[in-house]
Amino acid sequence: MKIGVAGCMGRVGSLIVQEISSGNWQGVELAGGTVMAGEKHDADFFVTEDPAELFERADAVIDFTCPTATRMHAELAAKHKKILVAGTTGLSADDEKTLQNAGKETAIVYAANMSVGVNMLLALVEQAAARLGPEWDIEIFESHHKHKVDAPSGTALAIGKAAATGRKVDLDKVADYARHGETGARKEGNIGFSVARGGDVVGEHTAYFYGEGEHIDLTHVATNRALFARGALRAATWAKDQGPGLYSMRDVLDL
Repeated sequence: MKIGVAGCMGRVGSLIVQEISSGNWQGVELAGGTVMAGEKHDADFFVTEDPAELFERADAVIDFTCPTATRMHAELAAKHKKILVAGTTGLSADDEKTLQNAGKETAIVYAANMSVGVNMLLALVEQAAARLGPEWDIEIFESHHKHKVDAPSGTALAIGKAAATGRKVDLDKVADYARHGETGARKEGNIGFSVARGGDVVGEHTAYFYGEGEHIDLTHVATNRALFARGALRAATWAKDQGPGLYSMRDVLDL
């Protein structure tokens, strides 16, 4: 299986290249990668500034780039009938619609976090939210490195969506993203978010369920970005046996 890496010189892209080249993935080889226009590199494999060239060479493309690029990659995946694994965060509803449309033509795996552990956390949060009543307050905390540009993180939003799904509510109607000044008492049923940025934190996420006299904390801590690369490759190899559709990592892991 020939796998291309969009943004192959990036923070996660370079780790995916290393993981493919490690020899730990039988039957997988590197098709090449893309870089931004004018970006310098010393890669010893095929690199292009034109994503269409990469999709022509690859069976699947893994994308941890930016929303604008991911939209274009989804359209190319649909055109060339190639697998796309998208781990880009900060996608809008319109961006996600683009992925859904591409999924009508080919297999698309989209997840805010490719970690096995995080996706287990999502399943646990959904179950807890479904079983605990609205008198249990849900708060989501996340911490990332100082270079991260979006907040809350895509993973934190995914946790919020899992909680909202468990409660059978629309996250957009119950999310509380900002508190400052005289906020008044906490509204029952709201799902709160808080964010920290600093240093080189890979990623820490906690879903707090606060009851009267007790609370439950569900936490995932990432200590190595290589786990995202391994998860993305697992998704790509899984998707080769799937028909067209928009899938999640919970589909990949059967959670």
